[in-house]
Amino acid sequence: MIINSKLWLNLKSKAINGQQKISVIGVGYVGLCTAVGLASKGYFVTACDIDPEKIKKINRGIPPFYEPDLQEKLSECIKKGTLKGLHKQTNRAIEETDFTFVAVGTPSKPDGSIDLKYIEEAAGNIGLALKEKETYHVIIIKSTVAPGTTQNLVKPILEQKSNKKCGKDFGLCMNPEFLRQGSAFNDTLNADRVVIGSYDQRSGDSLEALYRDFYKPQAPPIIRTTLSTAELIKYASNAMLATKISFINTIANICEKIPSADVKVVAKAMGLDKRIGPLFLDAGLGYGGSCFPKDVKALIACSKNFGYDPELLESTENVNKKQPLKAVALARQQLGTLKDKKIAILGLAFKPDTDDMREARVIPIINQLIAEDAHVVAYDPVASSTAKFIFKSEITYTTSLSSCLQDTDLCILVTEWPEFKNLKPEDFIKYMKHPNLIDGRRIYNPQEFREKLNFTAIGLGP
Repeated sequence: MIINSKLWLNLKSKAINGQQKISVIGVGYVGLCTAVGLASKGYFVTACDIDPEKIKKINRGIPPFYEPDLQEKLSECIKKGTLKGLHKQTNRAIEETDFTFVAVGTPSKPDGSIDLKYIEEAAGNIGLALKEKETYHVIIIKSTVAPGTTQNLVKPILEQKSNKKCGKDFGLCMNPEFLRQGSAFNDTLNADRVVIGSYDQRSGDSLEALYRDFYKPQAPPIIRTTLSTAELIKYASNAMLATKISFINTIANICEKIPSADVKVVAKAMGLDKRIGPLFLDAGLGYGGSCFPKDVKALIACSKNFGYDPELLESTENVNKKQPLKAVALARQQLGTLKDKKIAILGLAFKPDTDDMREARVIPIINQLIAEDAHVVAYDPVASSTAKFIFKSEITYTTSLSSCLQDTDLCILVTEWPEFKNLKPEDFIKYMKHPNLIDGRRIYNPQEFREKLNFTAIGLGP
């Protein structure tokens, strides 16, 4: 698709002269990383959220969550004046800007479908603000929504509340994000691809011009498509990665039944095949976080709404649901009973470099250990404060690795933080009462560890 050259030159001129202004609605991982990424490149960005505490923190240069490199860049942008936070005040944000990115949450409902109340609220507020605006404005949905949502829900709300026509008075795009927590800010600045679903040519051209300026001198591949296709690309991408994880965990479970089989070696050999590739072939305790579990559930629900039964995706979800409890089964196998045993848990976050515990694999593990009357002691470099909201006083939180291991009967490695990767068998022997170790993320050498302590791991045959 060829971008309108006059539009590109006009937008480029505004960006160079510091006139390009952008608003972001919702300051979670996606919204704040988008806002800071744009502001760090010199765009003037207004970040809006309904949570006043988040906005207060942002205006002090403090992110409301942990993400590598984000605090430093946020602080720089606040000091330079390229980013400001507003509590609500959507009218002002729309009036002062040319583009609005919508990055509000879309939580799961009990049936797996997504709750669109925040999208509806944001669209309504933006529509009312557009009613008072005389110039063309582009609204970009970054929130993950089911195919058809932008066209059939967002567009009618915007038109009804603004008394204006999409395509004529304002533009509308669907621009899914592909950020990874733990490297979300870096991903914002160094995208593999940009997907732009647009209501019409003008909407898409406007957003493409913005991205080509943002990523100059060389933009990543930009895919132009329809609104619904863009929505589906996000779900399909995450479902594919989740399926790859559940597949290798299935192979891991098979390996545990076969003498001397090792899923680590199987995965390495598979990954050398260019048709397969090595990424997302790390066997372990399954996937968690705010995206994969929610998006697989949502795609299953969406597929059924359209009359298709997605059996493969249902299997992906079922494998993942069972996988964390493999660690508890291995613990039971090593100790016989878990009652009154002191169990060390290394890692609480759903992955390294984040404090996010949404759908973390450690949650069902700890809940089952508690149910079997074990005493749980946990350590995580950054997620302990998050864990306290989940487990409260049911477990013991420590501030160091050594205090977590002290006098324990068994240790389960749950999150592969860098500081855990360099541990040797002697480190466990030194502090534990009974050195029993379960490697839930396959970061240790089985031969080295089996020689010195009672060691087992996911995907390791007898």
